[in-house]
Amino acid sequence: MNRWFGMPIAAALVLSACVTINVYFPAAEAREAAREFVDNVIGENGEAVEDDGLFPEEPGGMARAPAPASFHPLMLVGISPAHAQGGTPDITIKTPAIEAIRARMRDRFSSALRPHFESGALGFGNDGTVSVRDAGKIPLSDRVKVNQAVADQNRDARAVYREIAIANGHPEWEGQIREVFAKQWADSARSGWWVQDRGGSWKQK
Repeated sequence: MNRWFGMPIAAALVLSACVTINVYFPAAEAREAAREFVDNVIGENGEAVEDDGLFPEEPGGMARAPAPASFHPLMLVGISPAHAQGGTPDITIKTPAIEAIRARMRDRFSSALRPHFESGALGFGNDGTVSVRDAGKIPLSDRVKVNQAVADQNRDARAVYREIAIANGHPEWEGQIREVFAKQWADSARSGWWVQDRGGSWKQK
């Protein structure tokens, strides 16, 4: 009798060893974090930012609704079904490393890049970086300095996407975070600036 009584506990322990925790990428939280970061870098102008449709949501997007509260066999082994099925943690962007990168990007954008967004020489690429769209609009005497500023900005952008993923305990999210930021740079671009859509075409807002 005792031998049979112990079997459910043993089965539960085996189940717990086989469960793979799959935390879905929290797309909504990532979009809000990206908006806060991007608006700080390029400066807020008090205008509402609207989705311009350049980066349409993929069918069956990454955000998942939490499962309704009910009994689940995973509760027997102390695992929350919401956790196992993909909880949506907040996205952290407040670490010393991320703040240092943000400050550099903000200062560089204000001092070296903004005038060339205004002229149409630069634009936001579809990969979350800054691109030289029309070098002819940059005075010859400034081209070396602007090219260096673009390279530095892009290095910091790639670093911050990686740092955000690592800070949130999911290095594998780096690509998804980059995609979210790419869309946000385009969404936050000011009227008259150039942005690149998913297909690689340049459009002026």
